[in-house]
Amino acid sequence: MGPLLVDIQGYTLTEEDKQLLQNPLVAGVILFSRNYADHAQLSELIREIRAASSERLLISVDHEGGRVQRFKQGFTTIPPAQSYAALCEQGCYDFTQAQSLAFDAGWVLAMELMAFDIDLSYAPVLDLGHDCAAIGSRSFHSDPTIALKIATAMIDGMHFAGMKTTGKHFPGHGAVLADSHKVVPIDQRDKKRIEQDMQIFAQLIAAKKLDAIMPAHVIYPAFDDKPASGSCYWLKTVLREQLQFDGVIFSDDLSMEGASVLGNYAERAQAALAAGCDLLLACNNRSGTWTILEHLMQLNAKRSLLSTKASQLVKQTNLSYSELVKSHEWQVRHDNLIKANQQWTTNYASGNY
Repeated sequence: MGPLLVDIQGYTLTEEDKQLLQNPLVAGVILFSRNYADHAQLSELIREIRAASSERLLISVDHEGGRVQRFKQGFTTIPPAQSYAALCEQGCYDFTQAQSLAFDAGWVLAMELMAFDIDLSYAPVLDLGHDCAAIGSRSFHSDPTIALKIATAMIDGMHFAGMKTTGKHFPGHGAVLADSHKVVPIDQRDKKRIEQDMQIFAQLIAAKKLDAIMPAHVIYPAFDDKPASGSCYWLKTVLREQLQFDGVIFSDDLSMEGASVLGNYAERAQAALAAGCDLLLACNNRSGTWTILEHLMQLNAKRSLLSTKASQLVKQTNLSYSELVKSHEWQVRHDNLIKANQQWTTNYASGNY
């Protein structure tokens, strides 16, 4: 399949959506909250997506938990990443329980998505600290040692369920206050501090825990004048050569303002591919998506852009939702997460976090 993942407009496929999905350079779909009403509608939409292409498209979603959980009503509420260690620090759990809860979260979010034939959630977030507008409670902790332990537990839960993992946003988005959806963030710190933040990625890569990585739309002037998402230095020299990462590299959404320094939509796609991205996300701007696809078609006429990268991330488990929720394993983990989320909500509302 090709390198492009696209969004769709609503609860069902439009004729334009179907036209996009039939293009051989489209590898898959990323879903949003606007694509979900209830279980029956989601099942039918997934069926439509599968039927729209002769290839097995990769169906994905941002479903980390907390404020970034696209499907809510009818799905288990996954606590935000910050909550696991925070509830431990507040005396609600000990650290072993916090890790166990993160494992439960990884397992439940993966199993519930796969029960609807969704392959991948872009998780976990490995950025450190809670001050960045784009990250906030999506970060496990500001301490890299604690963040690593909790993130590893969630990753293990996802893998145990049969879902691949995507670490984001390499080499670290947590230290910049600006939101890369709206502006171009610049991390002005020195090399040593940036490399320290990157170590959580390095350790998880060394442990073979990450199947894919998504770089940040952040510029790190101490190293390069391009955002990591379009930087040969970060993706080829550091990620591939120094860290020996052999998994899939996603671009973050190329319609985000953080990617605007790479040029127009065609130039953004070109820069991301040249820097080393295997798969490109283009969301929430249909004209921009068509511009990217047309550019990819021109490139493909000169050299094939087809690869097996997307197929490496296909889900490993097939289980219906009705079968899942009857299982004792789901019921216990679901209950654990509901209780934890209630505790977090109470503590968060009272300022104890």
